[in-house]
Amino acid sequence: MNYFERSQPNYEAYLRGEKPLLAIESSCDETAASVLRGGREVLSMAVHTQIPIHRLYGGVVPEIASRSHTERITAVVTEALDKAGLTLDDIGAVAATYSPGLIGALLVGVSFAKGLAFAKDLPFIGVNHIEGHIAANYLTYPDLEPPFVCLVASGGHSHIVKVTDYDEFELIGRTRDDAAGEAFDKVARALGLCYPGGPEIEKLAESGNEKAYYFHAPFNEGEGFDFSFSGIKTAVMNLMHNAEQKGESLNAADIAASFQHSVVEALTRKAVRAAKQYNSPVLALAGGVSANTALRESLKTACDRNGIRFCRPDMKYCTDNAAMIGCQAHYRLIKGFRDDLDLNPSAMSFLAD
Repeated sequence: MNYFERSQPNYEAYLRGEKPLLAIESSCDETAASVLRGGREVLSMAVHTQIPIHRLYGGVVPEIASRSHTERITAVVTEALDKAGLTLDDIGAVAATYSPGLIGALLVGVSFAKGLAFAKDLPFIGVNHIEGHIAANYLTYPDLEPPFVCLVASGGHSHIVKVTDYDEFELIGRTRDDAAGEAFDKVARALGLCYPGGPEIEKLAESGNEKAYYFHAPFNEGEGFDFSFSGIKTAVMNLMHNAEQKGESLNAADIAASFQHSVVEALTRKAVRAAKQYNSPVLALAGGVSANTALRESLKTACDRNGIRFCRPDMKYCTDNAAMIGCQAHYRLIKGFRDDLDLNPSAMSFLAD
């Protein structure tokens, strides 16, 4: 009897709603596990962050990230099961992020999940990390269903996506260079702020004047839906470099506020225009940068002004977590998708690729 045949009873029990799903996320610098029932009921969440480790180096070190996942994954999965009051014998399916991300980090989560699936005869499903971020909105809004337009803004990705179904996506626009979160990290480093840069920029910007400096990338002023955040970042670097050469001092809070305003404005303008052009009654926000208060407020204001419903994940679902992975896994499982144990992680892929 092969693996698919052995796991069929648990798969059928899951489809009947008799057993919950265990999800694992390890694409970058958070080791996370979560138990969900029915896709949207989160029974538990456990997350171990590596930020204190990587802060020493000013960014994520892939090899260190992989080693930390290896050291922590057993404890994190055990914690998630304990919080849910369950054991592995109570689980009906297991899911893990398989792409995109740091290949070594992905290997840890996928290998661990496949090991559990093989040992306990559980159906296994690999989940795209970006799809998971989009699915985080389903955990916050029980009534939200496709189709809708979603802005995905994170450290590695900035996309405008039309979500036509739970597992069907159409790319409308994307960054041509740095992702929004990546630009935040690089500007933060230039300002002498610690990693991760997004929260540090946001905190510093609170005391700054967002109109003090005009940072822009001409590319963003076009009618298309693609972005260029490298252009905005370069404008900041040029300002600081020129001031240093002239011996002039600059207000760091004003730089942070002006930079953040430029990024938020570009994201908001293009995302709302995409929702209007594609006749979407809903504009959703997803990804790590969705935790940025200025972006959330800007999109909310613009959506209200245009009669569009604005959805954004609760803060606990904005950054990398396994609950969003479990939610997306559910919708793939109930459509009949299952992966064999030869599924390989991929560092690069987009949504349903």
